[in-house]
Amino acid sequence: MSGNNRKFFVGGNWKMNGSKASIDEICGWLTAGDRGDTDVVVGPPTAYLSYVQGKLGGSGVGTAAQNCYKVAKGAFTGEISPAMIKDIGCEWVILGHSERRNVFGESDELIAEKIGHALAEGLKVIACIGEKLEEREAGQTEAVVFRQTKAFKDIVTDWSRVVLAYEPVWAIGTGKVATPQQAQEVHARLRAWLSENVSPAVANSLRIIYGGSVSASNCKDLGSQGDIDGFLVGGASLKPDFIKIINARKA
Repeated sequence: MSGNNRKFFVGGNWKMNGSKASIDEICGWLTAGDRGDTDVVVGPPTAYLSYVQGKLGGSGVGTAAQNCYKVAKGAFTGEISPAMIKDIGCEWVILGHSERRNVFGESDELIAEKIGHALAEGLKVIACIGEKLEEREAGQTEAVVFRQTKAFKDIVTDWSRVVLAYEPVWAIGTGKVATPQQAQEVHARLRAWLSENVSPAVANSLRIIYGGSVSASNCKDLGSQGDIDGFLVGGASLKPDFIKIINARKA
């Protein structure tokens, strides 16, 4: 599908990193840099969400929360809702990240409820899926990512507001990277699964991005694959080389 018209998308997940001083620097080079025609969204920690939105508002760079809960308000200490995220001007939320699944114990069912509520409230969602090392070594990669996607497929009514992020857990922050061929193979099989289980139109239009130790040195090879429509970047999104990753499709 190298001739597809899916717009390249690059997300920067800052995780639990940053200060006002470092954010000022990041927003400086991010807004000054050439981002071409790529859709760019960054996800700061919740404490800085409004600050970053204020810095980036009107720049063309979107802002995402790293998480949200499945209801609009209530006695849920430590949580934020899609309504709050929208209220400060943000349009995106990252849901289902492997750290939420594997560090904080979030289930497929909870993530599906969160995705459904976020979309119903008008947010756009970066929905994350991916297998652990032992699952890959046991030949379970497809079973895991299909199961994770199946959990929320019936909840999504507008796939144009979803970006699907495939992040093999064994490659996140480890320095290990899926080869371009490994990543492409999973993306292509996900697209085939979506064609059979959702619709060919959604399979053709949905952006499936790759995450897992993406860097300035490997992004061009990964980005050249026909079914890889961008990246979800962790630590490298905190450094000026993030601009190179944003421009991975440029000659």
